[in-house]
Amino acid sequence: MAIDRKQTTVFDAAVFDAETLAKLVGVIEVDGQPLYRGIADGLRRVIADGSIGTGSRLPPERALSHALGVSRVTVTSAYRELREKGWAEAVHGAGTFVASPAEETSWGTMMHPPSAGVLDFVNAAPEASPFLPDAFAAAIGAVDSLLPGHGYAPTGTQALRTAIAARYTVRGLPTSPEQIIVTAGAGDAAHLVFETFARPGNRVLIEHPTYPGAVEVLDSVGAVPVPVPIDAADPDAFVDDADRAARQNAPTLAYLMPDFSNPSGARLSESGRGRLSATMARHGIVTIVDEVAADLVLDGSPSYEPFGAPTPGTATISIGSFSKTVWGGLRVGWVRSDVELVSRMARTYARRQLSVSIFEQATAVHLLDSFDDILAARRTWLLGQRDLLVSHMRAELPDWDFRIPDGGLSLWCSLPDGTSTQDVVRRAASRNLLLAAGTRFGTGYAFDDKLRVPFTRPSGELGRAVRILAETSSGAAGEGHPVEPAELVV
Repeated sequence: MAIDRKQTTVFDAAVFDAETLAKLVGVIEVDGQPLYRGIADGLRRVIADGSIGTGSRLPPERALSHALGVSRVTVTSAYRELREKGWAEAVHGAGTFVASPAEETSWGTMMHPPSAGVLDFVNAAPEASPFLPDAFAAAIGAVDSLLPGHGYAPTGTQALRTAIAARYTVRGLPTSPEQIIVTAGAGDAAHLVFETFARPGNRVLIEHPTYPGAVEVLDSVGAVPVPVPIDAADPDAFVDDADRAARQNAPTLAYLMPDFSNPSGARLSESGRGRLSATMARHGIVTIVDEVAADLVLDGSPSYEPFGAPTPGTATISIGSFSKTVWGGLRVGWVRSDVELVSRMARTYARRQLSVSIFEQATAVHLLDSFDDILAARRTWLLGQRDLLVSHMRAELPDWDFRIPDGGLSLWCSLPDGTSTQDVVRRAASRNLLLAAGTRFGTGYAFDDKLRVPFTRPSGELGRAVRILAETSSGAAGEGHPVEPAELVV
């Protein structure tokens, strides 16, 4: 059974009349389920794609039932379904309003100690590199010589800044230690950059989907994200789309992940990177380049020079860390830019952070001494993990679509038609599998049909996770772990 309605364009209004909403919903697919659930699914789709914003009031049940040609009881049941799933809320005496559904599970992840029997796939973060213990041991001797001093290094120790600068120089971007600030991880680096350069009301061009933490930082400083679609199947199309968005919105900053973007896995080609760098320079946009996954090249794909290298005078700020190559528990990151921009960031950083741990900086210096070996080992391991996850997914979830990434840490999956990422996450949580819903990686309600599945967990857990997804991706969720806001997703 299907109720045929003409699909129209997106409306922007706080209150939707019944006829307008009926047109937005379009064809109501039932496929054997109760009619009210088909209507609820249709309403959820137009909420998820941003056609109706959070806080908008839905039409009265009687009016919508007339517009759809169904009984009022059916619409009442559909609204109840939306409320139970977190997509709407009733306000006594005022009506039913669009709500933001509870975010995906975070129980047992970074906010809490690991729990036995819980599969944590919320975060795309690998276990520690086997090279790390030796680096810790070597750092102890190096720190001994620093103990007579005060122990503060506001922009980072000279040894570490020199080592990081040398790494950029080898990659094709000549860099001096004065162009580096050491931070407490990549997240801290992003906070530093936005705190220094973003002002309330500033527009910031971002990839869509993108790293959730970046959107949250923008929100905290009052900046406005300008989302530009990124597609791993055709990543260079982003260049023209970004050019168009820059002309229309006049952003002052851009936050980009040109190498194995989280979560899409997109990677710009060498020519695409050059064109995008030139485009940002032409528009006078300061470009923040997140290179956290840049070294995680798989399948023998080429290693490109750092973003902005071929465009002299480009205002580029690069962010890096050891979180994906070595270990997230080693809180060492950095920013790299020209001396003038670094000087401005250094003044900001000094106001809130006297120094990153000297011991961890000494450890990082030793890691960079053998970084090529560390990368080779990490890449080999990730390649095996990726291929194992792909084999499980194809065998047990053949109707899930994804592109095998050339690097990075996860698969970005398109769910079967009519499947909500929020529902998948809740059902998986009932079986102790924790995931980050696709909506976590976008603005508004985008990507309700997507799910990120990392391949960074132990091999045995990959198979168990896919089996749970295959068993729970349809049907009602059972009893299990509570669904709480996922405040940290990496």
